[in-house]
Amino acid sequence: MTSPIVVRRLDFCAGHRVYRHESKCAWLHGHNYVLYVHATAPGLDALGRIVDFSVLKARFGAWIADHWDHAMILWKDDHEAIEALGHVPGQRLYLLDTNPTAENMAITLLESIGPHLMADTGVQISRICLWETPNCYVEVSADA
Repeated sequence: MTSPIVVRRLDFCAGHRVYRHESKCAWLHGHNYVLYVHATAPGLDALGRIVDFSVLKARFGAWIADHWDHAMILWKDDHEAIEALGHVPGQRLYLLDTNPTAENMAITLLESIGPHLMADTGVQISRICLWETPNCYVEVSADA
């Protein structure tokens, strides 16, 4: 039987710094990220869907809006940047357990955030594609 995959695109803006990067990504900077969330399920629902696209938009979109959109995403051990941005009133910070590379951000979405967001649906997030720039992106898959 054919196993369809549902894909939802989401866009957000965020800043980060790749701690100890050997080049310009060591500085605080931002990106217009494009996120593709791929979802699968053991079967189709009564209407013939894996999940309605609006469910992915609502769940992932709300999480992104609350945590990453227009925030600075930093590694929890990047004390210099955390301290510096702590002096900016109202600055949003999201601290990752890992350096906020596109790879680590995508892994976080696939392995931690996605299962939590979709826990009550029977839907599995099978792949995350995260575009950092129009020319550079990363993919992570549950089966890789």
